[in-house]
Amino acid sequence: MDVKRISDFMWEIKKDESLNMNVPVHIYANAELARFMQRDRTLAQAVNATTLPSIVKHMLVMPDGHEGYGFPVGGVAAFDADNGIVSPGICGFDVNCGIRLIKTNMSEKDVKPKLPQLLDALFKNVPSGVGSKIQLGFSRDDLENIANEGVRYVIEKGYGFKDDMERIEENGRIDGAEPDKVSQLAKKRGLNQLGTLGAGNHFLEVQKVGEIADERLAKAFGLEQDQVVVMVHSGSRGYGHQVCSDYLEMLSEYQRAHNIRLVDPELSYAPVGTKEADGYLGAMRAAVNFAFTNRQIMTNSIRHSFEQVFEKSADALGMEIVYDLAHNIVKLEEHDVDGKRMKLYVHRKGATRAFGPGRAEIPKRYRSYGQPVLIPGSMGTASYVLAGREEAMRETFGSSCHGSGRLMSRHQAIREIPASKTLGDLKGKGIEIRVRNSKLVSEEAEWAYKNVDDVVASVSGALISNIVARLIPLGVAKG
Repeated sequence: MDVKRISDFMWEIKKDESLNMNVPVHIYANAELARFMQRDRTLAQAVNATTLPSIVKHMLVMPDGHEGYGFPVGGVAAFDADNGIVSPGICGFDVNCGIRLIKTNMSEKDVKPKLPQLLDALFKNVPSGVGSKIQLGFSRDDLENIANEGVRYVIEKGYGFKDDMERIEENGRIDGAEPDKVSQLAKKRGLNQLGTLGAGNHFLEVQKVGEIADERLAKAFGLEQDQVVVMVHSGSRGYGHQVCSDYLEMLSEYQRAHNIRLVDPELSYAPVGTKEADGYLGAMRAAVNFAFTNRQIMTNSIRHSFEQVFEKSADALGMEIVYDLAHNIVKLEEHDVDGKRMKLYVHRKGATRAFGPGRAEIPKRYRSYGQPVLIPGSMGTASYVLAGREEAMRETFGSSCHGSGRLMSRHQAIREIPASKTLGDLKGKGIEIRVRNSKLVSEEAEWAYKNVDDVVASVSGALISNIVARLIPLGVAKG
């Protein structure tokens, strides 16, 4: 595969008609990260995606890109909204898996003496692990209302502050959800998982602001040196996973019925306007609202945990949301493509929106600065806050990376990284850990992932996002 270097942080696979490519592939990475992508099927999957009908401008791979289900994690593809397609596999199984950052008015010296008690409280109050559940008394009717109304519904029931919605992508509710397009099995799986973290790479982390890179943006986002913050990474749990599974099966049947030949069957799709595409979009949006609400309920539990340990109200502790964003989602957006304003179905899988200053979709408090972008690292490493740039609007459909990106499969990490090595490393760094499954200690070890500093430096160097602050872990809870 001919990968040509365009700049220090950008690479290109030119459109090749012999491979049925409709557009080129653009890769954002430094030289080392670009080499990593050639060790698996990341770039081959990106080329495969360019063969899909009505793909616009270029296929994108972010610096955290790695092989996924049919489509690379860290990939972005946009399709003409008038005659394009939608694809569940290009959105991902964990619909609206995303990141939320909650700030406090405390410093490390305020929190450190009580950090073990705080981690214990968080671990108890925010259930984690495979199939984790919690009994909060939500009914099937509540679940339908959540799918339609999103975060607003549970805030009105006491799960949060009134202005929380103003700090969440889409204000915590995306339009067009259709709960009747969601299977009963998905609803059954999701009902008692609202307010739970899940397993795998999902986590809850107490962090401090270790370094401010841009004072102006940090002040706008309410961040300052040594401030304690909480980062949550979770999604739509069994509800969204089942939505994806159901529609992948349905669309595989659609391909066979319409004799559509795909270079990879995992890229199954339906054209916009068909009942299959409309059904998926309605169900996917319901899962998006479920996920926003899931993180909202966890936020309530996190605030309650701080109140228990520090014996002050969450309001007195300054526990406002900085921002909440999605990184597995299909969105109808308007972008300029070669001088033409177009409506597009932008698929981001393991990639996050990074809109530049001025876009109406950004909350008013941040609109003149660019959208906050939250980039978690691997367990025991730094995470980052960035801000979207105008260049991203021109180059990446306003998109950025979503994390550090895997280097090893989970099985390889378990084989090659002893849990004792990771636990010893975390202890040496003074990081408290609570984990339900000891295998996760190896699966999520620092060495199973790319270097997050390199990943973030790549999106900064490519002028996709501005670095605002570097966050350092103090304690982590995982499933």
